Formats: sequence, C-alpha cells, structure tokens
Amino acid sequence: MDNATIEKYAKIIWDYHHLNHKLEKADCIIVLGSHDVRVAERGAQLFLDGLAPILIFSGGKGRLTENWDLTEAEIFARAAIKMGVPKEKILIENRATNTGENLILTHNLLESRGVSSRKAILVQKPYMGRRTYATCKKVWPELRITVTSPQIRFEDYPTKEISKDDLINIMVGDLQRIIEYPKKGFQIHQDAPEKVMAAYKALVKAGYNKHILKE
Repeated sequence: MDNATIEKYAKIIWDYHHLNHKLEKADCIIVLGSHDVRVAERGAQLFLDGLAPILIFSGGKGRLTENWDLTEAEIFARAAIKMGVPKEKILIENRATNTGENLILTHNLLESRGVSSRKAILVQKPYMGRRTYATCKKVWPELRITVTSPQIRFEDYPTKEISKDDLINIMVGDLQRIIEYPKKGFQIHQDAPEKVMAAYKALVKAGYNKHILKE
C-alpha cells in the first residue's frame, strides 16, 4: 500500500475518533493523563478561558510514561501552573492506569472533596475522544460531558517521541477497542460507519497491528 493510501485511511479513522463537541461552561475540567503534555496545555487553556472553576489531572504511570520522574497527573499539573493556572485550583489524581480508572478515581476524588460534578469537560488525546466518551457513559453515566483535545491536525500530531507510524498503529488499536470493549462491559456501544471499518481492515492488513488486542 502506498503512502498516500495509508494516509487517506488514517485520516478516516482520525476523523472518526473526533466527536467535535461544542464546548460550554462546566463544573470542572478533567484532563486524562498520557505521554502527551499538549493535552495538559489544552486543559489549562480552557481553564484560563473561564470554562470551569476547577481543573483535575488524572493519571499515574503507563507504558509510555513509566520512566517519567513524576506521575502523568503531576507532570500535567506542572505544565498548567507554568501557563498561569493557580495551584489551588488544581486537583491531582495520580493512581489511574487506564481510561476507566481515570474517570472512576476522579469521581471518587471529587466526591471526597465535596466538589459538584454534574457537568464536565473531558480533555484527551485527539485520537481517544470517542473512546473516552464511551467509557465515561459506562462508568459515570450521570455526568454530562463534552469531550475535546488539543486542536492539532493529523499531519501535525507526530513528534520526536511518537512517529506517524506509531500514531496510526495506536489509532487502529483504539478503534478496535471501541468495537470490542462494549462486549466486555468497559464502554457503551458506538456504531462505526462502513468506510471506517474498511479503513481499519486495510490498515491492519498493511501491518498496522502493533496495538490491536490479541485473541
């Protein structure tokens, strides 16, 4: 498969992962941890824009961050403070190791602090918006949510640490999880259009299978 075709299929999946929610004011902003500090910067900017009075960072350490000196949440909080977010407006949940735990442990943290959390903005990597939405609707269904991510094009997302091939592999794996995880009770079901499934199958066949679930 040539590079142009690979990119065409990858963009179809990239676009599917985006929910394109319209943002509105909320009780809190919940930033889900990862290797990508741009997610923290997006959450911090939304706070500075006045979209919520409190900013929560959730994340322990994962496969891509196990060598970080601090947890994902702590690194993200440091980035937010550097941008001008007052330290006292930040809550840190630093134990979660997956999306479900991000949300469950954040819910528990907010309850323990007596913080109202009926409506939230969830901030996640661009290719994990739909999966985050589906997980939240399963584990925290009463929470009204909008989902957003760093405003970055597919072409501009790769970095020194995450190559374009890495990105496509991860996106393909996340799409498979959107399909399979509802069967395990981890997420609500979401339909995937025929062209999205065709792109998925073509990319797996082309060797982009490094992040798919094993039987």
